[in-house]
Amino acid sequence: MSTDTETPAPEKPSGKRKFTFPSALTVLAVVTVAVWLLAFLIPSGQYDRNESGAPVEGTYHRVSNDQSFVDRLNDLFLAPVNGLYGIQDEKTSLVAPDNSGSLYGSAGVFLFVLAIGSFITVVFATGALDRGIERLAHRLRERGALLIAGIMVVFSVLGTVEGFAEETLGFYGLIVPLMLALGYDRMTAVGAIILGAGIGVLCSTVNPFATGVASSAAGISLGDGIALRFVMWVVLTGVTVAYVIRYAKRVQKDPERSLSGFLPGDREQAAAETGEAPQLTSTHKSVLVVMGLVFAFMIFSVVPWSSALTGNADAKPYSFELDWSFPQLAALFLCAAVLVGVVARLGEQKLSSTIIQGAADFVSPALVILLARGVTVIMNNSKITDTVLDAIEGVVKGTSSGLFAIIVFLVNLPLAFLIPSTSGHATLAMPILAPLADFADVSRAVVVTAWAAASGWMNLWVPTTAVTIGGVALAKVGYNKYLRFVWPLLAILLVLICVFVGLGAAMT
Repeated sequence: MSTDTETPAPEKPSGKRKFTFPSALTVLAVVTVAVWLLAFLIPSGQYDRNESGAPVEGTYHRVSNDQSFVDRLNDLFLAPVNGLYGIQDEKTSLVAPDNSGSLYGSAGVFLFVLAIGSFITVVFATGALDRGIERLAHRLRERGALLIAGIMVVFSVLGTVEGFAEETLGFYGLIVPLMLALGYDRMTAVGAIILGAGIGVLCSTVNPFATGVASSAAGISLGDGIALRFVMWVVLTGVTVAYVIRYAKRVQKDPERSLSGFLPGDREQAAAETGEAPQLTSTHKSVLVVMGLVFAFMIFSVVPWSSALTGNADAKPYSFELDWSFPQLAALFLCAAVLVGVVARLGEQKLSSTIIQGAADFVSPALVILLARGVTVIMNNSKITDTVLDAIEGVVKGTSSGLFAIIVFLVNLPLAFLIPSTSGHATLAMPILAPLADFADVSRAVVVTAWAAASGWMNLWVPTTAVTIGGVALAKVGYNKYLRFVWPLLAILLVLICVFVGLGAAMT
């Protein structure tokens, strides 16, 4: 999430400027205007709806749009506001801030992102997570393969439960020297960090910034489909860990096979002393326990246990099921942030400022969500959402459920490149993709899983993400060398993802 704020050196008067890919906010602003303009050209239409509000396959028909130019201009002007707390009128289905009806905007998700941002920032302020990872690295320093596996599994767990990605940038200063001291190269460190966290995000079991936002936009519970995603996470994490360890052993045995090469002094670090093991204080241990319990409780609160344990989607909920959604989860993480601050004895002033700073740091992804939701409001009010849905229905109609899920995965790959923000990508794509699942007789949870896998797969290598481009820069490894290192794994993951989402769709 950090950005480079250094003043650039004066450029030579060559007239050439290096292209910088625009931020997710800028991309979505352009998309908003583009969709608004396209709405003048795309005919209005709609499906008949069933009792649950889902479109009925084969009932699409053209309708008239009575919006004036001023009405459409007002929709463009209010798109971000409607994306936050627009209300959908039950009779007209139009969305506006002053309507009476049900909430269409993403206010619940918006507040949840800020709340979990506060919680994560407070946890980092205690130093417990950093110290815990450092201690793990030190304790396993003489068992290289186990160390790599340990680091990657920890990062993968954090990635799959809370979207741990940008936070990994702070660990290069620790892990790169450690890998060099064990006789590995810088690419090993890059693989352990980027791929460890990245594979967790790819298989987001309950990651609120990916699966959470996508599930909300798809109108399903965060816990729906968790069994498929968990199995995917276990298998793909195992494959990725084995891939990095295999490379590391090859380099340790023959340094000439290193893809990154060695900088002056790198080889000398193999005999370097690693120093004393960092100690975990009782406060650090308490914070880590609280953090683990909070995420465990979050998983418990959102999983539809009766459906998960019986395999029947319509099973009667057990009495202990909470069926929590984003409002309750936002409150949970705000309370948890305060609890961690009290346990760590941060003090009222530091705790308050840290909670505020955490929310501020996560305003950017929160804004991306409401901007993306604003685009869907424009499509809804101009009555073109169902027209787009009908066009895509014609493409996938007649395909098997397994093939449909694979198509959903493949279609989302270019979208993930254009919108590297998982939250924005989910909010933009799910209103179209989720109803398609109903037409194909596939669980919407499979579509969410296929979407998350597409977003995560792309973010393992695309240069539009700070995690990848920032990571190789911190490790002093060329981006082209990283691509050479990772492309065989990307091919393996691509095949495995298609197998998982295809089987998942067929089984539902």
